[in-house]
Amino acid sequence: MNDPGPPTDQSRDDANEAPQFDLAFVAPPGELIQVSPLVRRIVAPNPGPFTFTGTCTYVVGTGAVAVIDPGPDLPAHLDALRAGLGDETIAAIFVTHTHRDHSPAARLLQQTSGAEIIGCPPHFAARDMALGEINKLDASNDLDHRPDRALNDGDLWRGAGFSLRAIATPGHTMNHVCFELVEEKALFTGDHIMGWSTTIVAPPDGAMRLYLDSLEKLRAYDHAIYWPGHGGPVTQPQRFLRALLHHRRARERSILAALDAGPLITPDIVEKVYEKLDPRLKGAAALATFAHLEDLCARGLVQTEGAPQLSGRFALA
Repeated sequence: MNDPGPPTDQSRDDANEAPQFDLAFVAPPGELIQVSPLVRRIVAPNPGPFTFTGTCTYVVGTGAVAVIDPGPDLPAHLDALRAGLGDETIAAIFVTHTHRDHSPAARLLQQTSGAEIIGCPPHFAARDMALGEINKLDASNDLDHRPDRALNDGDLWRGAGFSLRAIATPGHTMNHVCFELVEEKALFTGDHIMGWSTTIVAPPDGAMRLYLDSLEKLRAYDHAIYWPGHGGPVTQPQRFLRALLHHRRARERSILAALDAGPLITPDIVEKVYEKLDPRLKGAAALATFAHLEDLCARGLVQTEGAPQLSGRFALA
């Protein structure tokens, strides 16, 4: 799920550091395409303002394969995946996180393959709901996900000629896990890092501080390529990580600059921070802004009355 657009106060230098997304990415839904020696990709037919061209489902290996993020509950997508696999068997089904465009099809695929569902644990929130708070994205969560085996950070799963290592990356959701294909120094990034947009972080399900820490965590790895849950591959991972972190710092500066004129509610901050925003994304922009505000309050840079809430009024501390 995406976080709409860059902040409006980018300087020329900031713009040079902005993430460079491949918005021309084309992959016809329903086709299982070889994208590396060990990886194939098929895109689900669920395009939209939050999913770009659709959810990318990945197949790793040959013969006995692993399927990563089978996607939404769309029988046509699973039919196309099975047709593409032919006589190959599914040895395991991996899930990065429990949003409905990534995990529900795991259970459907398990019914016909008998494969274990492995990877992220069931959904859980970053914090308890505040009094009167409403979770705007609750309908996006797949609360029925129950893996046969949840992987901890660093756990290694060995397949037929390949290995997948779990890297815990909480923030977008608390249970988000990326999977490293050891033999190709590749990382399946789910929604933690996407190829078409920055990622939304929306409390109480997600947490901005943990998300930023998870981005920093990946800087310690020497991955050669990222295969995201939406959009095309990221071929310069370290440069992309630096740009994402720079983008978040710029967003934070934009929010503080908006509050410099006086206290504001979240929608007013969104109007000041976002430029040429698609009206369909205003709700997501408010949630992303609130995630920053929550983090800024925790750090003592911004204040609000009581616990931070989306409906609250915020001021510089």
